[in-house]
Amino acid sequence: MQSYGRFAAIYDRLMNDVDRKAWCDYIVKLLGKERKTVVDCACGTGELTLRLASAGYSLIGQDLSEEMLRIASEKARKARLNIPFIRQDMRKLALHKRVDAIVSACDGVNYLASRQALQEFAAAAYAALKPGGILLFDISSRYKLSTVLGSNTFALDEGDNAYIWQNMYDGENKLVRMDLTFFVQDEASGRYDRFTETHIQRAHSEREVRTALAQAGFTDIAVYEAFTLDAPKDTTERLQFAAMKGE
Repeated sequence: MQSYGRFAAIYDRLMNDVDRKAWCDYIVKLLGKERKTVVDCACGTGELTLRLASAGYSLIGQDLSEEMLRIASEKARKARLNIPFIRQDMRKLALHKRVDAIVSACDGVNYLASRQALQEFAAAAYAALKPGGILLFDISSRYKLSTVLGSNTFALDEGDNAYIWQNMYDGENKLVRMDLTFFVQDEASGRYDRFTETHIQRAHSEREVRTALAQAGFTDIAVYEAFTLDAPKDTTERLQFAAMKGE
């Protein structure tokens, strides 16, 4: 599991092009208003967590990164939202009380880098849900990780921060290694600070995810092209899963 380090401080700036409101609205549509208690797994800097709390749900944020959780907690404090944040491995999610829903957005499940890790998360989520509860999460598809990202290099320069993103896809193990080099300008000195991080994601197939969910006990398993209710295509880059725990 990757634990974001210094990347956490610039994560939100690099995600500026993501429509967070539309993402939250989509999750709310899948959740329904009758479900009230929600855990946001791999919550990162808390963007979705805070938006769901503002929509009327009772939230718990979970992440493995202390830096991400520190930023998320500060956001919640400034927004005057009472959201507990817990540092846990999502494969070993443990709560004091079972909840109505568990969500995970923006590749959290791709960081589960093996079939076993995926199965462990599915089992932990099942145990943490009330009967009738729902598990919602998305993944970058195998098509996206193997072909769109693949063994390619990307770069971005926004003046005060820039990065070089180099990927290496391992087709045998279905893993993509992402080596990121960041250049962030110090406001006081104007100099650029350079640091690197390595992230590993697994290209889970739809079949593998369905199998893990079914083995954990989930029923009514659905998969959509993300942000729609349409069936995914071979070239769909993001898959949205929804799975129910029986009554």
